[in-house]
Amino acid sequence: MFYVMPNYLTVENESEVSPLSWKQKFSMTAQGAFDPYEFVMVGLVAGIRQAENAYPAFGQGMAGYGKRYGAGFADQVDGNFMVGAVYPSLLRTDPRYFRLGQGSTFHRFLYAFSRIFVTRKDSGGNTFNVPEFAGNATAIGISNAYYPAADRSLSSNLSNWGTQMSIDAFGNELKEFWPDIHRYLLSRKKKRSQAP
Repeated sequence: MFYVMPNYLTVENESEVSPLSWKQKFSMTAQGAFDPYEFVMVGLVAGIRQAENAYPAFGQGMAGYGKRYGAGFADQVDGNFMVGAVYPSLLRTDPRYFRLGQGSTFHRFLYAFSRIFVTRKDSGGNTFNVPEFAGNATAIGISNAYYPAADRSLSSNLSNWGTQMSIDAFGNELKEFWPDIHRYLLSRKKKRSQAP
């Protein structure tokens, strides 16, 4: 998406999709988790956290930045694997986003948001999206092992969980509408190039 973001888990035509094996779920998740874009984004977030002195026990300088980068990258990988591979494999759900792609903008917006709560079963049909809720909670629980003790609390864990759920909901909106935005940008570019 946006010519740089990985988008391995979006499906355009639901009627022609076969279920994924557990190996495919792990493979697709790994592709997204270790895409070069992710390394850059984690670096930017670590830089912002360094500037804000988030997690002060990590310290400053290159050592502090390295700790923030490592923690941020571990967060990203833990979350991706728990939500996209581990829980979907155990619960036999499909971690992909099945794009609606048609209907009113409002209907599509609500559909994309609802995918935080609803997921597709490997056998077809829908079910409550346990991997989204439990996967993010598990990843945050794991993060307590490598964040400073002063930054571990129930309230910070709940805040981080809510933030991650919001990010995932926003990601669904991007997956739903990016192809439309992309087509619009291409058509504008084509019109400009054809203008006298």
